[in-house]
Amino acid sequence: MSKVFTGLAVSVDGYISGKRPEGADEFGSGLGDAPTLFDWYFDGDTPSQVFDGFKLSEPSARFFDSIASRVGAIVVGHTTYEHSSRFGGGSPHPTAPMVLLSNRLVPEAGDGQTVITTGVEDAIAAARDIAGSKDVGLMGGGLVSSALAAGLVDEVILHQVPILLGGGRRFFHELPEHVELRLLQAVPAPGVTHLHYGVGR
Repeated sequence: MSKVFTGLAVSVDGYISGKRPEGADEFGSGLGDAPTLFDWYFDGDTPSQVFDGFKLSEPSARFFDSIASRVGAIVVGHTTYEHSSRFGGGSPHPTAPMVLLSNRLVPEAGDGQTVITTGVEDAIAAARDIAGSKDVGLMGGGLVSSALAAGLVDEVILHQVPILLGGGRRFFHELPEHVELRLLQAVPAPGVTHLHYGVGR
């Protein structure tokens, strides 16, 4: 059976954005001259075989491409969708179709974007149908937290950047109870450590 997983770049203290001086969150960014959480996507000399334009270090490219090539469909939360300019009517993944989980109809959704309004279980089920034998990726902190609470996530992958942002927007939202993770793989690389966890049941 296909797996359901999420993968995202985070600071060591668990943030996906820093806090700008005026108080606004800036997705992926640090404070002032601090590095962004996405520098490692472009700071290397090894092109990704999955994502055009990504040039990573060799260990990052090897790990990242092995994960990205597993994805047959990706479920995205509505907040992430809006913050990402609706992915231009397409998908955040170059080959995997997108399923959008929303609490309302989305008339502006692109033709290749499947909209589900009946909950995270139905969104993941729809993505499994699309993905076939491949895996389902999840994108968005609220979506991932809801899927974890429902027991629907098999793996969590954190691309941990060695910076403490001290504030901003956290990736994980509040959960009704603790979730145990077991470390499957840790890959150190320039500017990032890739932490691959299995989710306990």
